[in-house]
Amino acid sequence: YARAPLTEYFDKYGRSPKRVVLVGMNPGPWGMLQTGVPFGDVSIVRDWMGIEGPVKQPGKLHPKRPVEGFSCTRSEVSGSRLWGWAKDRFGSADEFFRDFFVVNYCPLAFFDEGGKNITPDKLKADDRARLFRLCDEATKRTVELLTPEWVIGIGKFAYDRSIAALDGMDVKVGRITHPSPANPAANKGWESAIEKELADMGIQIPNQGAGRRAKGERSK
Repeated sequence: YARAPLTEYFDKYGRSPKRVVLVGMNPGPWGMLQTGVPFGDVSIVRDWMGIEGPVKQPGKLHPKRPVEGFSCTRSEVSGSRLWGWAKDRFGSADEFFRDFFVVNYCPLAFFDEGGKNITPDKLKADDRARLFRLCDEATKRTVELLTPEWVIGIGKFAYDRSIAALDGMDVKVGRITHPSPANPAANKGWESAIEKELADMGIQIPNQGAGRRAKGERSK
């Protein structure tokens, strides 16, 4: 139902090889669920990435989780933090996506009867196993296409699934703190924390607003 903006995201920013692929878990209700773009807070996707495609209605819509597309006025905190950091550090979207790309391990959102989010690891065992097989294969194929040096799981779940999906492939797998406000570690200096985590892996980030490409040298 949100294939148009997602396809534009892939076509516009995902064609060239990347050095770092960041992998999230699955859509948030006010981010990718609305725009089709991973961590896709509406204002960031529209105003910074320059993407605004038609969003239809999903076949099964939870009454407490409406899909309003780019008319949604709610903010996705995780997306605002992640993409806000990218904007501050790289300046333009073109500069960020020159070396980096962001995907979600799972493109589907799950809710209970009351509308509470169910993360993929909390699904029933049979459903989880079937889902993981598909998402592992998609993650592997994405990495084969983008040929990154690093795949970075955003949070423990994405890190663990990346390790499993990419077993035997010639790629380094790391982890950074998830920006969700539900994660206490993300609510105090998330940007500084993940830049230290990236630096410890040897992934250098431009100074604020510099718009320079990320350097590959290990931090001293």
